[in-house]
Amino acid sequence: MSEIYEKMVQEAMMAQKADVETIKSKRGSKFHIKDTKAYYEVVQKMKAVGEQSKSVINLHVDSVTAHYNILNSLTDTIRPEDDPFVEHYQTPVILEILKDEDSEFEKSLAKFLDAIEKSEALIGREVVRRYGGFYGPTCVVDFALIPGSTSNVVNQILQTTDMPEAHKQAILSAKSWGMNTSYGIGEVFGSEVEKGSTISQAVEKEIKMVKYIYEEPVDAQAKLMDSLGHTSFDVRAYMSQYRQKMEKTIKNAVDDDVHYANILTVPAYCVGDISHHIAQSTFNMCKDDMTMGIIEATTDVMDQTLNNALPNFKSEYEILSLATGSSACAVEYILELDGFNAPMVVDLLTKRFHNFVQLKPDRGAAAELHNCDFMDMIFRGWNHLDKARRMQNGSPGQLKPMIAGFNVDLSPIEKNEVVMNPQRYTYPACAITVRYSSLMRLADYPCLLTSEPVTATLMTNIIALHKESAASPARTCKNCAAASLVDFRHAHCQWKEAV
Repeated sequence: MSEIYEKMVQEAMMAQKADVETIKSKRGSKFHIKDTKAYYEVVQKMKAVGEQSKSVINLHVDSVTAHYNILNSLTDTIRPEDDPFVEHYQTPVILEILKDEDSEFEKSLAKFLDAIEKSEALIGREVVRRYGGFYGPTCVVDFALIPGSTSNVVNQILQTTDMPEAHKQAILSAKSWGMNTSYGIGEVFGSEVEKGSTISQAVEKEIKMVKYIYEEPVDAQAKLMDSLGHTSFDVRAYMSQYRQKMEKTIKNAVDDDVHYANILTVPAYCVGDISHHIAQSTFNMCKDDMTMGIIEATTDVMDQTLNNALPNFKSEYEILSLATGSSACAVEYILELDGFNAPMVVDLLTKRFHNFVQLKPDRGAAAELHNCDFMDMIFRGWNHLDKARRMQNGSPGQLKPMIAGFNVDLSPIEKNEVVMNPQRYTYPACAITVRYSSLMRLADYPCLLTSEPVTATLMTNIIALHKESAASPARTCKNCAAASLVDFRHAHCQWKEAV
């Protein structure tokens, strides 16, 4: 397995570095689709090794290839308001392909649609809670089953249906790492209530929308983009071309007995670097030297930590845990350099959330999703750093947090010229909040800290080793920061009840 482990680390860090190096060289300039070519080229080098399923790796590689070529044929650039949605055009197409190819799966989807229709009380309760901020800050499109997420509600509905377990898992997966349309639960309800509809009318329209994204996912996604004023390219042409380019790859994965849940998720999660993580919004954000420096330093911590541990990995899951855990430690360490820590920030952002609900009752369903990602990340890092500080006590030397028995190497942060010299970016004698202020910018957009290109690449490699098991959503307690430190919402989670 050592060959696979080495390949996983190499592919993941190549993806991350392609993003970071492109952003570093292009930040502040006008974005063009061709600026993403470095990431595209890295993905072309991904190969199945040993017992890995080639058809799973192809789902990733072929999807990125199709995505890059289609966008290049349709537009030269994408405006920031449109870039978050580029990873939402794949799963709707794949869901329709699977439905057309498998009549039994189509029957299961029909049963699910009937169950949605019968779930008025459940859906009504959940959308009221989301609208009113009952669950606190929550991620409506979470890749797990946390309270307030679409996956949580879908899972509760699926528990009432009679269909094969694998079909339940596929339908659930389509709204987790698979992004079946840009819709998040409660969006229509909140909008309708603010327009003056009665609660019952708003719930009725919510149910209609939830059914629509599974009944006609491609059409639903196109109309969602129309409603948001998407102008960067023809989304209908994109999805039509994507189907033409990916249909054979999808059918090959079906023939190879890849779980439908994995077929629905792998192609979507990997394309976001092209015109979302590498995009105009990122080029704009990273004009700030400290923001760029934090991303670079965190990347270097991941890279060095994974390569130090490489000879001792015994499981592919250890690699994923160490990759995401080391970046969490890095970000929390940078936060602590300015005298802040995760409990302080989670308290602040949770209080801000409750004010935000009152200030903006018409807020988008996804507004706080990345704040949640950020809080969960730094809380995880704080737990590791807090333990390391206790063990180090008053001893000198670099702090060495441990994850799964491996040391996290934080030295790249200390060596980063920008991160360690905040006085160069503010009033020099009072440079005590510079790093924190950049981290608050990243709290709205932590994709290269968590890191999504790394996680997507590692997950594809893991799924290629376990093609017959549904990999998403994560069937585990996320140790949510808000729930662990401020709010009492554990009883509303669905991770133990996942279909």
